[in-house]
Amino acid sequence: MSTVALMWEARATAGRGNELLEWARSQVLEREPARRELLRAPQDRVLVVTWWEAAEGVAAQLPELPEPAADLITRPVHRWRFESVETSGT
Repeated sequence: MSTVALMWEARATAGRGNELLEWARSQVLEREPARRELLRAPQDRVLVVTWWEAAEGVAAQLPELPEPAADLITRPVHRWRFESVETSGT
């Protein structure tokens, strides 16, 4: 079994970062990940990371956040998949 992290990052149109954050927070996935974290950054960027246990690793079929409405973002969403190779203490 592998731990897979899905990263979803979007940049809101000027001044709409909080709206994009709330939109991301309200999205319901087909099933719940082991962990979900929302982060924000300068320039109205929002990052959502979800962690999943998946026997297939990064090739696993996992629920992902959709694209927000086009008028809420400045560019298409960026998405990445990572597979855990090592962990250390918190």
